[in-house]
Amino acid sequence: MTHSELLLSNNLVNEFKTCTQLQYNGKLNIKSSKGGQWTFYYRLGRIVWATGGTHPCRRWRRQMAQNCPQIDVDKLQLRLQDVSVDYWDYCLLEIFHKKQKIQREQIQSIAESTIAELLFDLAMQGNFASITCNRSQEVILETPMSFTSAEMSVKHMQDSWKIWSEAGLANFSPDLAPFLRRPEQLQQMVSLSIYKNFVNLINGKFTLLDLAVKMKQSVLPLTRSLLPYILKGIIELVEVPDMPLVVTEVNNKPTTAQPKKPNAPLVACVDDSPQVCKMLEDIITSNGLRFIKIQDAVQALPTLIQDKPDLIFLDLIMPVASGYEICTQLRRISAFTNTPVIILTGSDGLLDRVRAKVIGSTDFITKPVVADKVMSIVRKYLPTSSVPIEKNKANV
Repeated sequence: MTHSELLLSNNLVNEFKTCTQLQYNGKLNIKSSKGGQWTFYYRLGRIVWATGGTHPCRRWRRQMAQNCPQIDVDKLQLRLQDVSVDYWDYCLLEIFHKKQKIQREQIQSIAESTIAELLFDLAMQGNFASITCNRSQEVILETPMSFTSAEMSVKHMQDSWKIWSEAGLANFSPDLAPFLRRPEQLQQMVSLSIYKNFVNLINGKFTLLDLAVKMKQSVLPLTRSLLPYILKGIIELVEVPDMPLVVTEVNNKPTTAQPKKPNAPLVACVDDSPQVCKMLEDIITSNGLRFIKIQDAVQALPTLIQDKPDLIFLDLIMPVASGYEICTQLRRISAFTNTPVIILTGSDGLLDRVRAKVIGSTDFITKPVVADKVMSIVRKYLPTSSVPIEKNKANV
């Protein structure tokens, strides 16, 4: 048995085979001991869609950019119910197809690429953690746009992993973002034009997969070309947060929105993502509460100390200072001893939850942020008399 075949346990490979043999309809839920989660949706024994992984929104943005460039994702007017289910990405494709904005062939290409990417992600995490799985018929996609053979997909993943591993990249996830750590050293090694390209693109904001799409090439040769600089410490691969889609909440009667009162509770969001801040601001202010956003982690503590919010949403992964560090420092200040601090994260890992509790956070919420989850947390930790009981409903 080759190294690549060891990455998926026999139990998991057999589970894929069993779903095919049973002509299974439903979900195959997979979890890793490090908190990774993946869901494969089956119809008649074939995989029709997959969700989960590290960056579901980044992945969907990439797929749309590659296969449906005519659609500007950032200009979409999305409602809360459009992104409130686990397979929201598939639902949006169905909506586009019904409105004749994309063709079935485009959906097939997106589905196959999404499944392949998630299987590769599963294999990479399976290399460092144990994997468990279970079946559930809670969701059955009735009218799938694409049918993919699980056996062929797993074989393709194993081949891809073997090539990736043999290229010396086994320890580097394509979901990491390259960051130019030593620009002066790089400038001495490459031409001016190449150096400018590096400065523009290798900025810690785009993952290797994102860059591959931007540069219109495969992620393998791109990563392999960066490897010498990574090994010399000139480029560092760093974790980055997901890029949630912007969700707007439109009311039938805008005048009925809860007015912001001068003495209404103040909610703060510390997150370097403009999209997340905007989504939270729309949700919080539409419910009559005051809101401040802080996108620079360095300015988080001074701003929070000055404004003294009643509740704080705090992103886990940010440049310079992490949510863990900021929360630890807040708890050392007497004014924030009892302030609810809600950690925002792109994963639902047990390790993250435990560590968040250890450093003094109050609760934990996973992205993408939606009104129901946000307001449930707000009502849980702020006085009920100061928070509206009903939230505004989203409409098209």
